[in-house]
Amino acid sequence: MASWVLSECGIRPLPRIYPKPRTGLNNFNAKLRLPKLDLGSSSFSFSSGVKDRNWALNVSAPVRVQGIGEEEYKARGRINGVIGDDEGEFDPGAPPPFKLADIRAAIPKHCWVKDPWRSMSYVVRDVVAVFGLAAVAAYFNNWLVWPLYWFAQGTMFWALFVLGHDCGHGSFSNNPRLNSVVGHILHSSILVPYHGWRISHRTHHQNHGHVENDESWHPLSEKTFKSLDSATKKLRFTLPFPLLAYPVYLWGRSPGKTGSHFDPSSDLFVPSERNDVITSTVCWAAMAALLVGLSFVVGPVQLLKLYGVPYWIFVMWLDLVTYLHHHGHDEKLPWFRGKEWNYMRGGLTTIDRDYGWINNIHHDIGTHVIHHLFPQMPHYHLIEATEAARPVLGKYYREPKKSRPLPFHLLGVLVRSMRKDHYVSDTGEVVYYQSDPQLSGSRKLN
Repeated sequence: MASWVLSECGIRPLPRIYPKPRTGLNNFNAKLRLPKLDLGSSSFSFSSGVKDRNWALNVSAPVRVQGIGEEEYKARGRINGVIGDDEGEFDPGAPPPFKLADIRAAIPKHCWVKDPWRSMSYVVRDVVAVFGLAAVAAYFNNWLVWPLYWFAQGTMFWALFVLGHDCGHGSFSNNPRLNSVVGHILHSSILVPYHGWRISHRTHHQNHGHVENDESWHPLSEKTFKSLDSATKKLRFTLPFPLLAYPVYLWGRSPGKTGSHFDPSSDLFVPSERNDVITSTVCWAAMAALLVGLSFVVGPVQLLKLYGVPYWIFVMWLDLVTYLHHHGHDEKLPWFRGKEWNYMRGGLTTIDRDYGWINNIHHDIGTHVIHHLFPQMPHYHLIEATEAARPVLGKYYREPKKSRPLPFHLLGVLVRSMRKDHYVSDTGEVVYYQSDPQLSGSRKLN
């Protein structure tokens, strides 16, 4: 996402060097058969059928498996070079001493249960909050209230997006039709094309942590980075521009990749997904038309205050949260290519974040590692599942820094990452972000 950097605005476009990303499934609407798993391996393959519609991303491990004990965990870690004899050494790029099945076995069974009534209760809560905030702001209509309203309403728009995100994963309910209807209502209301986004987000989850094939916030190669002019580099890594990236990404994707989330013929989609993409684009256009109509009723300035500014606050929340899930840790996180990449190792490069009071408001989306490994798990079980899985994950789980009521500390994390995380090597199957001294403000960064 942050990879766009205003090439749409006349700045030199980036060369197309990446291969077409893998979408993983030929038909995401097809019901998936259970993946064939080798319990001796941390990776697995997908297979798809065409009988029933199912918009969930099935990337889960076997239901019943035997977990590993602490001694076996340590023994495997020493063999793999992950845990040293003094237990003080750790290589985040090394293969873990556990398997995806071990993580799943540690999580209580009830964490996998989806309750559509509970999911709908969160929708009702958020929708009531959105309309309530708008009514209060319109009633008082003064400049002491508007800034508070913009932050609060923008945060609630972000909460609506997270619930629509759950619909896209199938973690909202086991009913694909309910997921689609609720997802379209929530995402269209904040100008997101539901199916277009859902499919590209599926690509992100199926290729997380892969240098070329990841879809969201993937790194630039050194060759691509050095081909950019100085102005483009500055804009790409200078705030607030990266926090305004999402709408541009929806229309034009990331550098080196073509297509649009609104275009059914885009590289993002396969022919069987054409009708879904058209449906979502029509819903998006209907919402855009409704906003135009409302501007004639309440006036363009009032609509800007009630909807326009909160929309951009929502975009900033989305870009901030999704970026920090994959960047900005004090210790460098690996990115993978080739044979070194597999589903579990890619998922373990994600980071949990603590957002203080915002955790509950945005449905604990900061609890992100378990979500990436098991995206069909409902958001209201993620915290419990994470606690249960931590003994298995060991040092592969990076404890988030505790937040104050509002997560202002994450702004500092974002600034430091933008100064340091610029590109990765063109070669190598386990690579780490490197820094451009001209952007970082120093000749050498540790």
